[in-house]
Amino acid sequence: QVQLAESGGGSVQAGDSLVLSCVASGRTASRNAMGWFRQAPGKAREFVAAISSSGDNTQHADSVKGRFTISRDNAKKSVYLQMNSLKPEDTAVYYCTADLSARMVVIGRSSIWGQGTQVTVSS
Repeated sequence: QVQLAESGGGSVQAGDSLVLSCVASGRTASRNAMGWFRQAPGKAREFVAAISSSGDNTQHADSVKGRFTISRDNAKKSVYLQMNSLKPEDTAVYYCTADLSARMVVIGRSSIWGQGTQVTVSS
C-alpha cells in the first residue's frame, strides 16, 4: 500500500519561492500518476498540478502556469512542486495525491492522499 508524506511548506513573502516534496512509500509507488491539490480556508480543494507515472506528461492549473512546475524522481519515489513568484492567494494547505489512473488524479478522486503541508504567503 502506497503512503505519501509531504514536506517543504512554510511562511514566505510574496515573490518568494518554495519547493514542496512528497515521498511515496510502497513497492508500486512509481506506477502511480501523482499530483498536487490545495485547499485554502473556507474554499474547496482545487487542482494544482499532475504528472504521469513516467514523468513524460504534466498538467498545471491555469492559476499556476508559468509559476509552478511539477516534477518527479522515480528512483527516489518522490514528486516535487517548484513554486516561484508566490502570491498571497497561493496560501493554502497543499496535498500530495497518487493513483494508478492519471485521470483520477486530475479530477481529485485519487485513492491515496497525504496529510498536507501549509504554505502561507504574506504580502
